[in-house]
Amino acid sequence: MSECTHLPGLPRAEPAPLSATCLECLAAGSHPVQLRLCLVCGHVGCCDSSPFRHATGHFEETCHPVMRTFEPGDSWRWCFVDQQLV
Repeated sequence: MSECTHLPGLPRAEPAPLSATCLECLAAGSHPVQLRLCLVCGHVGCCDSSPFRHATGHFEETCHPVMRTFEPGDSWRWCFVDQQLV
């Protein structure tokens, strides 16, 4: 994993998750797959394997660059801008 220029701009403490699951999926009657946590604001969205790709949609709407997996036992992070693990 490499460093990216977006990491220093993240809040020092990781934001608290705004929900326990992808609320957009629940509202649409869909089942979220592989949750992701926005490291800027705490939004929880589904991954690109889900039909609606809400984590990516959140990035496209907000430009919040880095998210991490919200799956138990995993801790990797992804920068949408640099398209790489960070």
